[in-house]
Amino acid sequence: MTFSGSIATPVGVLAVHSDGVAITRVTWPRGGRTAVPGTMQDAERDPLLAEALAQLGAYFAGERSDFDLPFDLGPQSDVTGAVLHALHDTVGHGETVTYGELAERSGTAVPARAIGSIMGANPIPIIVPCHRVVASDGLGGYSGGAPGEGLLTKRWLLEHEGALPAALF
Repeated sequence: MTFSGSIATPVGVLAVHSDGVAITRVTWPRGGRTAVPGTMQDAERDPLLAEALAQLGAYFAGERSDFDLPFDLGPQSDVTGAVLHALHDTVGHGETVTYGELAERSGTAVPARAIGSIMGANPIPIIVPCHRVVASDGLGGYSGGAPGEGLLTKRWLLEHEGALPAALF
């Protein structure tokens, strides 16, 4: 069984999905949807989903810097799983890591340029913080957020965590 809920955040509405045992997906709903059907009912039926929504709310309110939630990345290659777990386990709130540094931390032989594709395959952004992975010469890319607002979303998240100075304009 899948449970779904949503939360309004400064970077748009996030949809959160749980199987009752682990968080399985975090997405930005497309097509202008502002909520996920069954939001309140599912959160009332699944304590894990309710906890995930509460932790995300606290994160965006500046009251929480990490997440204590079980998650399941779903079917991924061993390399993708190793990279995403290395990211989750070794890059903390307020920190950034370059694509190359994350490749090294993962213990895989994946080239730095492939890390961006792996970040794009992350089914659980924010909780598995792919926004903290940057290029050696700038922000790099980001596929999260509302359509066309990926880099704005990444910048906001990094500013929120204190990893970047706030934009002057």
